[in-house]
Amino acid sequence: MDKTNAMRILDKEGISYKIYEVDPQLIKDGESHAILLNKDKGEVFKTLVTKGKSGEYYVFMVSVGKSLDLKKCAKSVNEKEIEMIEQKKLFPLTGYVHLGCSPLGMKKQFKTVIDEEAILYDRVIFSGGRIGLSLELKREDLEKVIPIEYFDISRE
Repeated sequence: MDKTNAMRILDKEGISYKIYEVDPQLIKDGESHAILLNKDKGEVFKTLVTKGKSGEYYVFMVSVGKSLDLKKCAKSVNEKEIEMIEQKKLFPLTGYVHLGCSPLGMKKQFKTVIDEEAILYDRVIFSGGRIGLSLELKREDLEKVIPIEYFDISRE
């Protein structure tokens, strides 16, 4: 298996992780991905990239069973307003494609906020940097490789 940037970062830091691979063609959205992984949708996180009114970019991680609340996101990073970036801008900005965006190994590390629901889980699962590839690791290990803040950023 070819290593992704996310995997190389974890390997370099000596952090253990579990790899999950599913057929990318079976993934319609985050919830379907959690079902394919046979995991609770609360512990599987999607990585979403946004842009603030200031022009700064932010990464938000929210469980696949919930939606991002853009007003709460803006508040979490002291912005007046936040909007999702256009899908076509994702790859040039991060090096990742839609449904394969990992919070680890982006071209540039952006401020990252995880929904406070993550605190309920010892381990988190998120994209490994390729569609169909997920990584599972201890939440505190993720905190060792990227600066993370926890905030209520979701809605049902």
